[in-house]
Amino acid sequence: MNTIHLTTMPKSLAGRTLILSLASATALLCVTGDALARGRNTIITGANGQTASRSVNRSEGNVSSSTTGPNGKTASRVVLRSATGTTSTMTGFNGNTATRSTTRTDTGSQTTVTGPNGQTGSVTVTHP
Repeated sequence: MNTIHLTTMPKSLAGRTLILSLASATALLCVTGDALARGRNTIITGANGQTASRSVNRSEGNVSSSTTGPNGKTASRVVLRSATGTTSTMTGFNGNTATRSTTRTDTGSQTTVTGPNGQTGSVTVTHP
């Protein structure tokens, strides 16, 4: 957390206005910082000089990530969350895709997983 310390207050009205404006803007950034989308990009270099990269973006509980290996192939994952459910799609380096979908209610949840070969499985959870 950043802290701003003022030891003296400027005597001019313009100076005071500037200081108060900067302090207000800083406070606003501190308050809304967690609500903003977050992301990061990482590049990894191995001992043999090959590189891989990873990019992750998060916003309001949703996640999107992509990883590119040293051979140029990419894998990805996208997760979309809401109050009533979550949907996740994963694509591997070989291009195969799997999905997971969960629906939530007051009495429980239903999750269905579909693998890259089209086979599905499901789980039902009931809350008392």
